[in-house]
Amino acid sequence: MTRHRLEVWGDPIEHSRSPALHAAAYHALGLDWQYGRRQVSAERFSGELSALDATWRGLSLTMPLKEAAFAASSSRDRHAELTGAVNTMLLGPESQGFNTDVGGILDALAENAIAEFAAVRILGAGATAASALVAASECGASRVEVRARRPERAEGLRALGERLGVRVEVTGLDTTGPAVDLTIATLPSGTVLDASVSAALAESGGDLFEVAYEPWPSALADAWHGGRVVSGSEMLLHQALRQVRVFLHGDPLRPLDDEARVRDEMRSAYVGD
Repeated sequence: MTRHRLEVWGDPIEHSRSPALHAAAYHALGLDWQYGRRQVSAERFSGELSALDATWRGLSLTMPLKEAAFAASSSRDRHAELTGAVNTMLLGPESQGFNTDVGGILDALAENAIAEFAAVRILGAGATAASALVAASECGASRVEVRARRPERAEGLRALGERLGVRVEVTGLDTTGPAVDLTIATLPSGTVLDASVSAALAESGGDLFEVAYEPWPSALADAWHGGRVVSGSEMLLHQALRQVRVFLHGDPLRPLDDEARVRDEMRSAYVGD
């Protein structure tokens, strides 16, 4: 039986742009694969996963399912192991878990010529912040400042920094500190910070990479004057492209045939969605 069915799962999920991105990719590749969406809570994840039959090729996972997908994967790639989060599952007798968020950040930064930085500031302390920390490490950052509303939630990031050989400092959102080359904002979509906090962050924050992409521009992006601003839509595109590689080849690092054309089709579908 051919495995050709895929979905993105999460809760909420109706806002997801993944179906449009993946449909464009498989059309460009000449594949008759089905990619849908399904609202799945963390409590329902195991039951929904076990009910899938042999027609299913893979899943994309968004919040709040990345930790549950990590636990359900028989094997995991390095980025998943480091972050404790899986956003891509290649299904089969033994499901393989991947984290393409890290690569999505790296590819988005590289495409915008933001590739070298020693000091990085991460706003937020959730699962995406862990991916941002790994990405910063792989780009050569030696110091990462994590600012969070609840700094106690960032202890896991401090431990991850030790594993990566990166010095991680944890502070509140409204504290002051030395300037950085790049700010990666992983705050929830729609977050509005006090004007004084946004101004202080922009003053010392260098370039801004905002993981959120709706609404765009975000309140923080609107207030930014410290450098270039990159939307999370670029991360969304590139992590999805790496997912397509996984679903096609089982390897997020193996390029697709005529990948530039596939990427352009995906970007056009996203812009036109």
